[in-house]
Amino acid sequence: MGEYQQGDIVKQLISEGFLTEKDDLVWKTLRPERLKRMYEVLKQRTRHIAVLLEAVDDGHNQAAVLRSADAFGVQNVSIVVGRAPFSPNRKVTQSAHKWLTIERQPTIETAIKTAQERGYQVLASHLGADAVPLAELDLSQPTVFLFGNEHDGVTEEALEMADGNFIIPMYGFVQSLNISVAAAITLHQATQRARALVGDAYFLTPQEQKELFHHWLITSSARIRRMLGVNGQQVEHDGLFDVEDENVEDELGWYE
Repeated sequence: MGEYQQGDIVKQLISEGFLTEKDDLVWKTLRPERLKRMYEVLKQRTRHIAVLLEAVDDGHNQAAVLRSADAFGVQNVSIVVGRAPFSPNRKVTQSAHKWLTIERQPTIETAIKTAQERGYQVLASHLGADAVPLAELDLSQPTVFLFGNEHDGVTEEALEMADGNFIIPMYGFVQSLNISVAAAITLHQATQRARALVGDAYFLTPQEQKELFHHWLITSSARIRRMLGVNGQQVEHDGLFDVEDENVEDELGWYE
């Protein structure tokens, strides 16, 4: 069973309310290393920082942003589709997309308004006269970072509705970065600073952790989905995994 025996992690998950005794068929389906890794990742997840992609068309860029979000513990990514469908390259995501909450919005106006109604400030990546350097942003408030199309950037409509603009200072001849690179730099710096600024408020609430853990149990195994009678199409609609991936447990690498 490895260094971490199944009974140890199961007892911990039950004591903290993530599992119940009735879930024995579920935990017996997953290796203890998997359960332990899910628990460890869950404890670092945040919704204090989130991402909004406006018309990012390239599948490699879409995938790279999702991978960065997962890598830095950012749970929520909102999508406004542009000219091309939202179809992230799965070889690039490295399965990261399966563990994120991906919300599709019909328009950028709806996406920004929804975020603001939820208490977020929306900051657009835009080289404008009033843009604030990334390191100087006030991240004490929950923040959505908005990234625009690879060629056209953030639309005028989005800039008018956003609460501010930010830039990543550069000192070479170029004035812009590839959107996936910009997102990775932004999320790395922002998550580090926000953790220090807001403390425990940065992380998911206990209830949010329990709800997300349940979703992750479903995404982690086709067998669990069948046991629980969960419709794969519905989980796909929730943005958690691609329904055709029936062997999801065999293609994950990060949990070990």
